[in-house]
Amino acid sequence: MAWNVVIAGGGFGGAYAARELERLMPKQSARLMLVNDVNFLLYTPFLPEAAAGTLEPRHVVTPLRDILRRTYLRLGAVTAHDPAARTVEVQNHEGETEEMPYDALLLALGSVSRVLPVPGLDRHAIGFKSLADAIWLRNRVVETLEVANATEDPARRDQQLTYVFVGGGYAGLEALAELQDFAVDAMERYPRARLHGMRWVLVEATNRVLPETDPGLADYALRELRGRGIDIRLGTTLEEVTATTAKLSTGETLPTRTVVWTAGVAPHPSLRTLSVPLDERGRVPVDEYLRVEGLERVWAVGDCAAVPNPDGGVSPGTAQQAVRQGPVAAHNIAAELGVGSPRPFRYRDRASFVNLGRYKAVGQLGQRRFRGFPAWWLARTYHMSQIPGVARKVRAVVDWTVSLPFSRDVSEVGSIGHPRPLSDAAYEQGGSHRPLDSDDPAD
Repeated sequence: MAWNVVIAGGGFGGAYAARELERLMPKQSARLMLVNDVNFLLYTPFLPEAAAGTLEPRHVVTPLRDILRRTYLRLGAVTAHDPAARTVEVQNHEGETEEMPYDALLLALGSVSRVLPVPGLDRHAIGFKSLADAIWLRNRVVETLEVANATEDPARRDQQLTYVFVGGGYAGLEALAELQDFAVDAMERYPRARLHGMRWVLVEATNRVLPETDPGLADYALRELRGRGIDIRLGTTLEEVTATTAKLSTGETLPTRTVVWTAGVAPHPSLRTLSVPLDERGRVPVDEYLRVEGLERVWAVGDCAAVPNPDGGVSPGTAQQAVRQGPVAAHNIAAELGVGSPRPFRYRDRASFVNLGRYKAVGQLGQRRFRGFPAWWLARTYHMSQIPGVARKVRAVVDWTVSLPFSRDVSEVGSIGHPRPLSDAAYEQGGSHRPLDSDDPAD
């Protein structure tokens, strides 16, 4: 009889584990099932460029069916787990549930934005973790420029043209830098808004940005962003968010309609319902073979797992780590099922890059450090080597090449995916290209 292998999560860890299991396990020897909420793998390092319009949104994702040939893909979520019976409950998007037996279970659920108890944060701020977040932010920037260019009220222009980013890590700096670059280019078409001017603010609770990188590179990034007019507040926290303001710990209240929360990530909250041990940060503790402590035939990888670091402590939750952990988990699952031998996870990060907008970046490759254009070129080269699928590599190169001689597109397409109902009353409100009910977190 074939072994049943269930993989919960289709990010870097889950998808690369499934692909490696397809290679390792003889045909007909195992039924591989991957459960994920969407049918694509998102290449998260390209999110800022998708938000800025440098890359077409569809070109930063790879369909899972393009890279997995023998894996059965189920859209939905794993909602329950019985370790004694070795079963999981899978719920599809229609709310239907099904109990699945497993001989090996891999948890690769990833992470979500880490939310703190800041008043109004859940209602008036947006994260930067998904493709939907990135596209929403691009549309928001375009819409605020349109509104600011049309209004006669200076106070309303201040609200529309002030953008607040919270969190000075990789995600926060890259999103801020790319979107500010995009807005500066787009502003040329909005003369009245241009006369008023934009304000971009980065709020960071600690006394430095990019705590994961070399201090010299972090200082360069800080100088580069401040040189572009970005207001960076170190040692400052966000105290409250409303639909039109952001209050800081300094006592200052900024008029703004756009607050972007990038202050870290947290393991996926569904782990709390899956009968697995969790550490103080909500991660699943695993040993060097990525096996969940205290459970049989259960493994975990990626952001949701506390993976031992060869240098001590816990491995960072980066894409580089998940891409390597997935295949190692696959080898250990295959060994448990009688194919091959187990292997420990020993990877150390070798490269890290942070894009700071067009032609600027900081990065580290081994012991060598880069900044400016060389870092930007190396970052693109590195990411080109990592994004899965030849088609996606070619399309990304085409997007980058085409964007060089042309100005950025300023179409506001927030209605995509939100069609209006077939109703004259809806059409009477003007046109047919905007959704009837706004899903704007700032409303």
